[in-house]
Amino acid sequence: MAAPTAPSARSGEAPHPRPQLRRAGWQSLDGPWRFAFDDERRFGRPDDVEAGRGWTHTIEVPFAPEAARSGIGDTGFHAACWYEREVELPAPDGGRVLLHFGAVDYEARVWVNGRYVGSHIGGHTPFSLDVTDALVPDGPQRVTVLAEDDPHDLAKPRGKQDWHLEPHSIWYPRTTGIWQTVWAERVPATYLARIRWTPRLDRYEIGFETELAGRRAPGLRVRLRLTVSERVLADDTYSVVDGMVSRRVALSDPGIDDFRNELLWSPEWPTLIQAEVELLRDDEAVDRVASYTALRSVSVRGDRFVLNGRPYYLRLVLDQGYWPDTLMTAPDDDALRRDVELTKALGFNGVRKHQKIEDPRYLYWADVLGLLVWEEMPSAYRFSPKAVERSQREWAAVIARDANHPCVAVWVPFNESWGVPDVAEKEAHRHYVRALYHLTKTLDPSRPVVGNDGWENPETDILTIHDYDPRPEGLTARYGDVAVADLLGGLLPAGRRLTLEGFRHADQPLMLTEFGGIALADGGDAWGYAVAEDAEVFFQRYGALLTAVRRLSTFCGFCYTQLTDTFQEANGLLTMTREPKVPIELVAAMTQGPPDERPEVLWAAAHGGEGDAERTAG
Repeated sequence: MAAPTAPSARSGEAPHPRPQLRRAGWQSLDGPWRFAFDDERRFGRPDDVEAGRGWTHTIEVPFAPEAARSGIGDTGFHAACWYEREVELPAPDGGRVLLHFGAVDYEARVWVNGRYVGSHIGGHTPFSLDVTDALVPDGPQRVTVLAEDDPHDLAKPRGKQDWHLEPHSIWYPRTTGIWQTVWAERVPATYLARIRWTPRLDRYEIGFETELAGRRAPGLRVRLRLTVSERVLADDTYSVVDGMVSRRVALSDPGIDDFRNELLWSPEWPTLIQAEVELLRDDEAVDRVASYTALRSVSVRGDRFVLNGRPYYLRLVLDQGYWPDTLMTAPDDDALRRDVELTKALGFNGVRKHQKIEDPRYLYWADVLGLLVWEEMPSAYRFSPKAVERSQREWAAVIARDANHPCVAVWVPFNESWGVPDVAEKEAHRHYVRALYHLTKTLDPSRPVVGNDGWENPETDILTIHDYDPRPEGLTARYGDVAVADLLGGLLPAGRRLTLEGFRHADQPLMLTEFGGIALADGGDAWGYAVAEDAEVFFQRYGALLTAVRRLSTFCGFCYTQLTDTFQEANGLLTMTREPKVPIELVAAMTQGPPDERPEVLWAAAHGGEGDAERTAG
């Protein structure tokens, strides 16, 4: 059995939907499915749909019915919908057949050949079902899915999905039902179900944990082989104890800085350690998966963000991850790779994925190409016991899904007090923020956590500020020569306090994590926090803001709003179809520095003239 290789969107191979645990022989179930809306929730079982008004549409999975690419493009209110397809699934052959869903918004129930096989709650996280016992011996297998997603429910994590019929303000079209890949695979009777990597740079080692599923058997061992290019870093075998293996894999320290630096993962040098994991019985491989990890560390030290033991200045851009015809689902794997490439080309070394848990393939390309990711939980908009229970459960599943990705640098459970609207006045809301902060640190103590991005923080590792003042001198006056301690408890421009009662000041670093938001007027209804009348003014205002922010030593980094236009919010550096509004190299020059470069000079040089020195962004 040959170990699968890392998939490439350029190679013609189908990109594996779970890049951190790749097993040969998987099968995509994307494509045309029968489809029916069930707004009145009349149907309780698959046969009810056929007996009722029947399958009224054909939908292209994995695109949501609201997306034009799905073939339906219906953006109305729909509380429930049904999917069905006949598929040829692999025969168990003594093993098990698993059905995987990347994400279904919001609650899913699944049947195979009319037999109920399981359910899942949570619109942003994957789930898998063992469907072996529901398979029929010959012929195709009938898979049916019911997705329930109340469009008016504000107590569930919904991110930027609008609860109005038409998108308004900073909210966008809804996503109902299946919106990530559906796939199947055959696994052995006993198989590798989960892998967890924990790099420990201070010890020059990789924490490795794997858990088995299926039938228990004596005498099982796990072989782990770690390589970089042709160099073998480890080749070890471990006995399975209580259905799992948990080990610390010590790497040989070369002692030479050049090689040490090449082995570490960073946006500038994204070295990945390839992993082959085999489950052995009597020295014969009964299961084999491919994975990868990286040797890197992220932390805060004093007032700085630290990558691999050294202060690292963060240049982030806000990224909402929508496309015009496919909404939250990328058009294809190339589109996800292209977003990472464009972000780096614009001079950024990271993104803040805003109110969205992105497809694992995006994180794969960020790992491969080198881009830091702040991962942010999509918000619920109502504080209630149900909202708390839903959010904490789904957030824990998010961390479990993505903790292995070296690109993920910071966890963000809350944004701008969404879901905790009375956090400044009510202790229960503050306890909730602290609870998710500490839950996150418990599940993953290796990364910093931002408790409530933007303001009103009762607990956080990084103090973050949202400030859309369009005047560079306004930002300079507020943050240019001010100690962080002087900002604590004070009012920000939004009228919110930076920190709340009980916050423990321990010299946390400070970042400006939303600013800018400049829209380029094009004769349409462009909306932004500021508006520029043409490309030259747009670039000069961007350059003036970036120059001012980079000069502020108070900050350990920034996050500019935003990467692309997103429906009515037209304040991207790129259009929604990923076309640059001004030359990419000019944006990159202002994003990265040097801090004394003037945007009007760069613009004039690029356009072969003097430019209009009076048209600056004051």
